[in-house]
Amino acid sequence: MADAHLETAEETELIARATAPTSTAEYNAANDFGDDDAPWSHPSGATIDVQNVVATVNLRISIDLRTLALNARNAEYNPKKFAAVIMRVREPRCTALVFSTGKMVITGAKSEDAARRGARKFAAIIRKIGFQPKFGEFKVQNMVATSDAGFPIRLEALVYAHAKFSSYEPELFPGLIYRLVIPKTVLLLFVSGRMVLTGGKSLGHLRTAFEKMYPVLTEFKKESLPYEVRSPAAAPLRAIEAEPQPALELPMDAAEAALREQEHAPPMPQEHIS
Repeated sequence: MADAHLETAEETELIARATAPTSTAEYNAANDFGDDDAPWSHPSGATIDVQNVVATVNLRISIDLRTLALNARNAEYNPKKFAAVIMRVREPRCTALVFSTGKMVITGAKSEDAARRGARKFAAIIRKIGFQPKFGEFKVQNMVATSDAGFPIRLEALVYAHAKFSSYEPELFPGLIYRLVIPKTVLLLFVSGRMVLTGGKSLGHLRTAFEKMYPVLTEFKKESLPYEVRSPAAAPLRAIEAEPQPALELPMDAAEAALREQEHAPPMPQEHIS
């Protein structure tokens, strides 16, 4: 009973506040973000490269996690540390966090389609073990992507002019954190012009965020990078900039960030696994 209570409490912390499932097309249409599959190009030549997709699925069954962990390959389960089974597949490359109530978090995929295919693959594995999952309420909770403005940025001037929306402490972290209000997105901006975009629910969301942020960045364009940034000696700094967010490396951080401060809404119709 104690373990069951722990699982319910931890799952509530991570999943219960997730938004109601809606299709990406509906989400984009409601927010005027355009079609994810439509060709997209920015006048600057910049691209948006998705690095991580976090999604949730409801299998609508109770799952004995010990049974699942003992019978599934590439599965980890340590109830004293975390009340979910961690499963991994190589194609598409992603990770699943499976909870006893049938809620599942998918992380590590590079696209919504890959996350959906991965979720179905995990559901099929669970079915083969003897459970009867029903695939429903698939929802993208967070997308993390990288991009490049194509020019160096005067971060000190940017944070001074946009103090309400940004913070910059180079002695702690080399990136400026910019919180875009519409669409709600967090950007990590580096002096080189490279950036990380997070908080998107679709590729269209992130594209719109980039399009709205780009004109701001051009106002703080630096004519040339200082020697220490351009030189080979700056490789460690470039490595730090290129490092993915913790969300890309730690599934639980990604899940917590994606599912935090979300609102409830009626569930979508569920579909059976064929």
